[in-house]
Amino acid sequence: MSHRAAVLCATAALLAGSLTAAPAATAGDAAPAAPPVWKKCGTSDHPTLQCASVSVPLDHGRPAGGTITLALSRVPHTARSYQGPLLVNPGGPGGSGRTLAGFVASSLPKEVAARYDVIGFDPRGVGASEPALDCRPGHFAPVRPDSLPDTPAAEKANLARARSFADACGGKYARVLPYLDTVSAARDLDVIRAALGAERISYFGYSYGTYLGAVYARLHPERVRRLVLDSVVDPDEVWYEANLRQDLAFDDRHRAFLAWVAAHDTAYHLGTDPGRVEERWYAMRTALAREPAGGTVGAAELEDTFLPGAYYNGYWPYLAEAFAAYAEDGESGPLVEAYEDFGAVDAEGDNGYSVYTSVQCRDAGWPRDWERWRKDNWAVYAKAPFMTWNNAWYNAPCAFWPTGSRRPVDVANAGLPPALLFQATGDAATPYEGAVTTRRLLRGARLVVEEGGGNHGVTLSGNACLDAHLAAYLTDGTVPRGDGGGADAVCPALPDPEPLTSKAASSSARGSALHGLLGFRR
Repeated sequence: MSHRAAVLCATAALLAGSLTAAPAATAGDAAPAAPPVWKKCGTSDHPTLQCASVSVPLDHGRPAGGTITLALSRVPHTARSYQGPLLVNPGGPGGSGRTLAGFVASSLPKEVAARYDVIGFDPRGVGASEPALDCRPGHFAPVRPDSLPDTPAAEKANLARARSFADACGGKYARVLPYLDTVSAARDLDVIRAALGAERISYFGYSYGTYLGAVYARLHPERVRRLVLDSVVDPDEVWYEANLRQDLAFDDRHRAFLAWVAAHDTAYHLGTDPGRVEERWYAMRTALAREPAGGTVGAAELEDTFLPGAYYNGYWPYLAEAFAAYAEDGESGPLVEAYEDFGAVDAEGDNGYSVYTSVQCRDAGWPRDWERWRKDNWAVYAKAPFMTWNNAWYNAPCAFWPTGSRRPVDVANAGLPPALLFQATGDAATPYEGAVTTRRLLRGARLVVEEGGGNHGVTLSGNACLDAHLAAYLTDGTVPRGDGGGADAVCPALPDPEPLTSKAASSSARGSALHGLLGFRR
């Protein structure tokens, strides 16, 4: 999800560029790169996985000015009908993609995966790539200030955290921050393509990865063979406006969870009226703001814990159990355990957040006047209290970011083969309108909709209808016919999960395997 000092240094101001309608690139644009040297790095789940690295310019405008390293993974093709590399990305920005290669290769039909080298990669700054960012280790250590700035002291404390994070990034990574952005990452993809010896690549991106893929396609339309975008970022709202729209959608999704809890009152005993269940959830939040559960889960940590449920409903039974234990019986143990499972941020999460802020703050202009943030977020909070201020503080370092900003890329593209988009109608992290916009901007694109679904990342999660469209497209480029309107194909959503006491609860395991790999907070 797009969840996010005041004086710019002179060097960063000089480095700040702008990009609107990015020109198509030529075949010689990619910097020379040695072919990757693949070594076995398989696991019990993905025994054929291989790993390698490739060097890319830190500044693609000055290829001789120094390099950084990207970590790659590969599941090699096994079929004679080889269709080239399929690069996969889980989103973020800041999500590690190396494990995703194994998941995608094992989740596609064998005869489809066999035709591709499925390539995962850690984008610049991420994971095993070098340098890997960690601006302020332990930034999310509990207990944080209450995210709701309803007193001057609470607002001051949260502002201090946001500013200190931006200052820490500028102090540790001044050399690389000007080059951590989506355009630079997209140019990295073309270096990977050249290093693989491929004339064209196919690309499969989730969430933020859809924007990365669309930007790559804008830069290099002649290099795209197939393009799959799942849970699509609205390219017209990069990034400040996207977060405000997200807040409304997350609130809707949280209320869907609370309604599900009410529908299963026999399991959770929190009431059959969704409004009453919502009151009890916010009463829990108020109590935790006064006295954190186990000295660990305060109000902000509670929001962090329940946010993943807005991404993926397979988590609902576990969150409901923790909610009921605390609200009904005063037991804090299950809530602390749920926080550790779903909300806590470890070193990998610190890295992901460092890259997230670096990319989003650099990608587009953000308000530098805090009064604008205060006004906009209080207005949204009045309609959508669940995550508005938590999301605002997540992105607030961008108000103090130590580099200038680019302009968002105009991804409109008439030079591509038909792209295939997937979207759930109730997706909160990337609301439905973004997919409709992207379908319009990519001429010939087709949109497959999961009607009534609310999860983020819908392919390879157990919906056979969606996956059939994906397999057909990756096999030979087949897309739904399309009518020039909205959805080109519609698939019914999977049913919501059942409480843990039911055998049906285990049916969410397939989706959870994917959702554990996707970069939450876009």
